[in-house]
Amino acid sequence: MKPDILFEDEYLLAAVKPYGVPSQPDTSNREDLLTQLKNYLFDRGDTDEEPYLAVINRLDRPVSGIVLFAKTEEAAAKLSDLTQERKIEKSYQAVVRGEIPEDQGTLSDWLLFDKKNNISRVVPEGTRGAKKAELSYEVLDVIDTDEGTFTYVLIRLMTGRHHQIRCQFAHAGHPVWGDVKYGPDKTTGKKHRPEIGLFSTRLVFTHPFTGEEVFLHREPEGKAFDLLDAEDPDW
Repeated sequence: MKPDILFEDEYLLAAVKPYGVPSQPDTSNREDLLTQLKNYLFDRGDTDEEPYLAVINRLDRPVSGIVLFAKTEEAAAKLSDLTQERKIEKSYQAVVRGEIPEDQGTLSDWLLFDKKNNISRVVPEGTRGAKKAELSYEVLDVIDTDEGTFTYVLIRLMTGRHHQIRCQFAHAGHPVWGDVKYGPDKTTGKKHRPEIGLFSTRLVFTHPFTGEEVFLHREPEGKAFDLLDAEDPDW
């Protein structure tokens, strides 16, 4: 499968990760996006050796959307600094269960990562090992369907914690469509889904070498977003 590349120069590469595909090699042994892109660059004849690529914003396997890669170690270091300084604006679109009554809001929690079970939990502030997680959201639409009521939201991350969006929205009573890890999909009764209603839709940052603004955008796609009857709002 040819990678869906949004942007590429000598330092950076951005591609759209399909649902169900790991961002990088994992225990599933499925072909991952990082390996696909390395093979693409090698087959293109850019180098006689294995190309260097580093994942900057890894997405969970059932999540789709834009993933940014660094093509050199220097670029990886600079983009890592931008991430730590919160200078890469990360936006997602999601379909979550239930109606969120507020037009916009923020979620602020303390998350503890359970490595053994690969899950994050909301815990009291001060819990050993917990990290603060913050995001803001804007309600784009509320949809009544045969599966129930859903809210379509635009999300901007202020922090980048493990499973942050999935965990925080489930804790708030609005699990992401299809997410059986944090909110069992009781409507279908399915134990596993290759995709959930979460899409990395936009990355905005200053290019660390050219100084120009990089604006990466892709409209969401997938079964959850097929539930939306209205046209996407202009945001």
